[in-house]
Amino acid sequence: MTVSGWALILLFVTILAALAKPMGLWLFALYEGRSTPLHRLLGPVERGFYRLAGIDPGAEQGWRRYALHMLLFNLALAIFTYAILRLQGVLPGNPRGFAGVGADGAFNTAVSFTTNTNWQWYAGETTLSNLSQMLGLTIQNFLSAATGIAVAFALFRGFARREMKTIGNFWADMTRATLYLLLPICVVYAVFLIASGVPQTLAGWVDATTLEGVKQTIALGPVASQEAIKMLGTNGGGFFNANSAHPFENPTALTNLVQMLSIFAIGVGMPWCFGKAVGDTRQGWAILAAMGVLFIAGITVAYWQEATGNPLLHQLGAGGGNMEGKEVRFGIAASALFAVVTTAASCGAVNAMHDSFTALGGMIPLFNMQLGEVIVGGVGAGIYGFLLFAILAVFVAGLMVGRTPEYVGKKIEAREVKLAMLAVAVLPLVILGFTALGSVLPAGLAGPLNKGPHGFSEILYAFTSGAGNNGSAFAGLSAGTPFYNGLLGIAMWLGRFFVIVPILAIAGSLAAKRHTAATSGSFPTTGGLWVGLLVGVILILGGLTFLPSLALGPIADHLAVAGGRLF
Repeated sequence: MTVSGWALILLFVTILAALAKPMGLWLFALYEGRSTPLHRLLGPVERGFYRLAGIDPGAEQGWRRYALHMLLFNLALAIFTYAILRLQGVLPGNPRGFAGVGADGAFNTAVSFTTNTNWQWYAGETTLSNLSQMLGLTIQNFLSAATGIAVAFALFRGFARREMKTIGNFWADMTRATLYLLLPICVVYAVFLIASGVPQTLAGWVDATTLEGVKQTIALGPVASQEAIKMLGTNGGGFFNANSAHPFENPTALTNLVQMLSIFAIGVGMPWCFGKAVGDTRQGWAILAAMGVLFIAGITVAYWQEATGNPLLHQLGAGGGNMEGKEVRFGIAASALFAVVTTAASCGAVNAMHDSFTALGGMIPLFNMQLGEVIVGGVGAGIYGFLLFAILAVFVAGLMVGRTPEYVGKKIEAREVKLAMLAVAVLPLVILGFTALGSVLPAGLAGPLNKGPHGFSEILYAFTSGAGNNGSAFAGLSAGTPFYNGLLGIAMWLGRFFVIVPILAIAGSLAAKRHTAATSGSFPTTGGLWVGLLVGVILILGGLTFLPSLALGPIADHLAVAGGRLF
């Protein structure tokens, strides 16, 4: 580990802390439906959308209606994207003449981008046309991110409202998040990327001749526009197979830093927005502090392990850190930081191959996802996932002191705890159940590149990433098969919507409750004790659930390498 490496991490954390309140203020304005400086320009566009769609943005919805509209909208988006991919060969905007995508691959990709997972079994530059990238995938990047923000807003209203039966209007929340947040930032972001050397063109390729006289065909396309929302919306799906390790997606150290910051930018504002919504910004700062503790712990372990390197190579006289699978222009610190950031959020973009990390260095991204990706997390998804753990934490606190648990003025009763446990249980059931299938069935065992515990880690990582709606991968797994495309598609759908529906039910239940004033007997949820309890509950639940699988995978892999054994 180096001073410059820690300086980069410190710079990253400092900028994020400075972003939290300004981003939270903007999000709160959208949450309340208040006017922003952009309304003068974009307000007519918003109202035009409502008129065309026949929507009254002031007509609020109960949680069931909100959930139904959200599910039907996302189902329609998935079908639309599936059709684009299947018909790609006969649609325009296909300068390289790619054929339509196969049924299992199109299903996987449509579900992947609808659920904000952006898992990619394919190489984008050799599989998808410009039209598919723009109309199929980039649009999904905006709308899947906006769905997460809308659900978070609905849950905020559940905590903030008193004796009400409604939690907002799904269409208004979606429109405002897209029009006043995601789109304006991405326009500026894409211009920055273009100025930094990222291509933005409808051309399919350019021919170049190397110094050795070899002719190469270099893939091009509308990269910058997809790259911007890929990062800001914590989507992660790259235009190129190498994702953010590709110089056309991430050319410099500056773009690398900006990409990492943009992954967390909306996520760090969400806790402050929640605190403002419930009338106490200290609640938001407490949540952000707990997220920060988990993030710092993760990056410390990952950077330490990658800087330490591979002991087997050290024995052969090749000292130094682990540079396998990393870009020289980024180095170990920036690569380890990117890996932790992208899996602490539900992004999945990569600037290094996680499969090439050391065993424990690669375990941190894996464990980040298994915790539910609540360490800042995805846009909207991170905060609503974290609030599930907050509900469980106050329930544990209530058990310890023998009184009905309360959180931000709402009594947490049996219904909320059951719904929270239902949502939290989805991920381990899908991850561990599907990993078991992949580890015993011949079709599953055909996927891993490696044998032994590392091969198991490749399977475990894939289903963790899919169910957790992350999308990154241990690249050694050959997942573009009917078995993995189908099973991962199901995992992604369950991991997204079987969590969101219980969350909306919690929002509806809380909104109908009356406000309960804090008393001397109330458990404080703004101080260090509360932060420690939150961190403890998250780690204990994650550890109890996933430690056996981690022991079979990365921990066994680490012990084998330390003992000089290869598989």
